[in-house]
Amino acid sequence: MTSNQQYFCPVTAAISVIGGKWKSIIMWILFQGTRRFGEMKKMIPGITSKMLTQQLRELEKDGIVNRKVYPVVPPKVEYSLTDYGRTLGPVLKAIAAWGNIHMKPQ
Repeated sequence: MTSNQQYFCPVTAAISVIGGKWKSIIMWILFQGTRRFGEMKKMIPGITSKMLTQQLRELEKDGIVNRKVYPVVPPKVEYSLTDYGRTLGPVLKAIAAWGNIHMKPQ
């Protein structure tokens, strides 16, 4: 949400937060609802636990994802989009709509 980094354009600022191979997929899954780590890992073929952890931490640091830890044994942790993260809804929907067009045979 707040960054000391200077950007030369708004697209660069946005891509620095949501860009990369995994972040948009993680946000799309969380846009559908709250998930646990294991659920997300099963939903994202090819992602490693280490990479999912790293991406979730970065999204949390940027104010996009909320991590809620329940004081139970075994530990229960849930991830969801913050209110700020939910503002990306129209962007994710637009990307999904474009993706559907792109996936159709030419």
